[in-house]
Amino acid sequence: MFDFIKKGFAKTFSAINSVKTSKIVTKSELEEMLLEADVAYEIIEEIIYYLPPQDEVKRDDLRRVMSSYFIYEKDRSVADDKPFVDLILGVNGTGKTTTIAKLANLYKKSSKSVILGACDTFRAGAIEQLRLWSEKVGVPIVLTQQGHDPSAVAFDTISSALAKGIDRVILDTAGRLQNQTNLANELSKIVRISQKAYAKAPHRKILVLDGTQGNAAVAQAKAFNEMVELNGVIITKLDGTVKGGALFGVARELELPILYIGVGESMDDLVKFDPDEFLDQLMDAIFA
Repeated sequence: MFDFIKKGFAKTFSAINSVKTSKIVTKSELEEMLLEADVAYEIIEEIIYYLPPQDEVKRDDLRRVMSSYFIYEKDRSVADDKPFVDLILGVNGTGKTTTIAKLANLYKKSSKSVILGACDTFRAGAIEQLRLWSEKVGVPIVLTQQGHDPSAVAFDTISSALAKGIDRVILDTAGRLQNQTNLANELSKIVRISQKAYAKAPHRKILVLDGTQGNAAVAQAKAFNEMVELNGVIITKLDGTVKGGALFGVARELELPILYIGVGESMDDLVKFDPDEFLDQLMDAIFA
């Protein structure tokens, strides 16, 4: 896991380390480091405020303060309920469809059977894109034509999983934000109809965020959280950005667990997010 953290946050950690001028880390230097990593300025002010009064920053003190931003990382495990249903949300361009494929691959590697539901019937090509991924990963998919009712696809997918004894259901959704009222109504209907197929569904409503957007993604996340109460977040494309510090903003503003992070292009580059390992690597970058 340490290797995945190093790979995923390599550019972020490099940007932090480039600011360092001596073995001693001062508060002003820490501020500059965290700004380089796209940590929101109000969070930087909070961190510095809660540090001991002396100017020199100690590793243990900083780690203790920073760990408080991930206190919402309670239960990130997947329950044994069968089928376990993930409803995946996110705007177009975040890597949502690829993330669904990677999540299906992750489940398959843990010996779980998976079925996909192509509930994004709004965007041209979305259904075909997910179908191609289902073939590549080797999992079944339930789909319909563009423009059809996405909640019906959700119902059919969950019903199929129940009938066939499939362990995991992953439902794609439309990601348009141009008309939030229509999207909110659509997502609410998918949740409602999913519950008709299986009362406990969906077990998790997960938002996929583009890590390259940094703190700009926080407002997007808030909008989705207002539409459908989220259960967790996946952050993609972290290997291609210096903005890994935005994780603090996501954790602080949403008070939701970061479930997985995308750290590369391959199918195996979606990994569970471990706050402790992330903080250890971050401390190494700051105090190296």
